[in-house]
Amino acid sequence: MTRVATIPLQRTMADAIGKSQEKLALTQVRLSTGKKASDFADLGTEAVRNLSTHSMLAKQQATSVVAKRVGTTLDLYQGHIEVVEESASSLRTLILTAIGTGQSQGLQSDIEAAFDQFRNSLNASEGGKPLFAGSQTDTLPFKPLKFSDLAGLDPADAFADDQVMAKARVDDNVDVTYGIGASELGGKLFDAFRTLADGGAIGAALTDDQKLVLQQAAEQLANGLDDVNSVNAANGRKQAQLESLVSRGEQRALVLQGVIENNEDADLGQVAIDLAQQKAVLEASYSVFSQLSNLSLVRYL
Repeated sequence: MTRVATIPLQRTMADAIGKSQEKLALTQVRLSTGKKASDFADLGTEAVRNLSTHSMLAKQQATSVVAKRVGTTLDLYQGHIEVVEESASSLRTLILTAIGTGQSQGLQSDIEAAFDQFRNSLNASEGGKPLFAGSQTDTLPFKPLKFSDLAGLDPADAFADDQVMAKARVDDNVDVTYGIGASELGGKLFDAFRTLADGGAIGAALTDDQKLVLQQAAEQLANGLDDVNSVNAANGRKQAQLESLVSRGEQRALVLQGVIENNEDADLGQVAIDLAQQKAVLEASYSVFSQLSNLSLVRYL
């Protein structure tokens, strides 16, 4: 004889309610965190791939930070190089004008002002460290403090930089050597300023000897400007290289982030739909369970 009872049915419904509550709780967690899983173990077969992708993304972000920092340094180089180029070019124009007219009123002040700009640019710093010093960061790369100090000064005594340049890893297996020495940038311009200092103070009218000195200085300035332009061009090529690497790195980072998001991030739209459905199912289960709990054979006997 088949036994009739309501307890087994109630037990079955209670188990079903428990499973519905568990699904709803999981969906609520996904909604609050925006993630499919609470840890990598819950990702299953995608866990290894995502761990590897996280590692690749961290490495890419680190190299991008280095590349941007080097790019900033190269921008600073460019700014100071352009100041040197502009001041030297302007000074050469003033000297040629004075030679052509024979009038040199204020030329001495212009020379000294150009030297001050030249000295300040060569001794420029970043974070308290001289930009143009190479590895000799404990001293200024260009020693003379006044224009008058240049008279008879040997270039070896004027510059304190070296040719040791910095190197940075800016991409996978890509190292960039960067840096500019003060003597590399301003060596020939120094010769022009020293020639002017050796020639003595210039008054309102030029003597024949002073014209010869100015002609020699103008030629030296032209040679020095050639070096400045070459250094600036080399610096510009490194800037272009870094910009390309930074752009490529950002694109690679987006791809890696996309892989991570596809495997880890929850579809919040679908989560909202699931939440509504699971809530409705749970409420229906509560209602059915309540109705079943009120059933009794006594009423029908």
